[in-house]
Amino acid sequence: MIPLAYTRSILGKIIPKVHRLFSPKYLLLTNMAITSSLSSLGDILQQSYEITIQRQENWNKTRTFHVSITGLVLGPPCHFWYKFLDHYLPGRAPRVIVKKLVLDQIFCAPVMIFLFLTTLGLLEKSSLQQMWVDFEECGKPLLLADWLVWPPAQVINFYFLPSKYRVLYDNIISLGFDIYYSFVKFCRDRKSGNKVEEICDSDKDT
Repeated sequence: MIPLAYTRSILGKIIPKVHRLFSPKYLLLTNMAITSSLSSLGDILQQSYEITIQRQENWNKTRTFHVSITGLVLGPPCHFWYKFLDHYLPGRAPRVIVKKLVLDQIFCAPVMIFLFLTTLGLLEKSSLQQMWVDFEECGKPLLLADWLVWPPAQVINFYFLPSKYRVLYDNIISLGFDIYYSFVKFCRDRKSGNKVEEICDSDKDT
């Protein structure tokens, strides 16, 4: 067994560093790192599943890198959005939480999905026409899933958690959602009639 004194010593070194990362000075960078890392992990898990069921042959590192960039792009808006909500709607009264939920789902959810799809489209050098197709085919299922998952999750976020931990909580919950994002964007059957296998295979590294 690990001695209790040694465990306390390790925790005594780690905890101050964690507090520093979530301090106002470093919070934006911390939130960007969290969003990028967990977005990447979500794509890696989705690709691992596709490889396991033999619908994809190899891990597409470029795709995961692109998804990680979307995390960097989404991190700052998410960070400042929560700061905005907490500044103009302080407190944990039920009516305040309801207002935050409504604003979050009406404004933040569509913007985040737009940024996700736009960033990937730019990184993949997609044409405007292809990006529009992605908005039409991916935007609706992503937004519906967002409206289904996030309201109950955000009740916990807005009621129990300090503002500085909102993005961390957001991304922990988002891990499963990030897997779904990757599935919808890269491996879902499209209206064009292409088979799922063909869409996934088209994303392999060359």
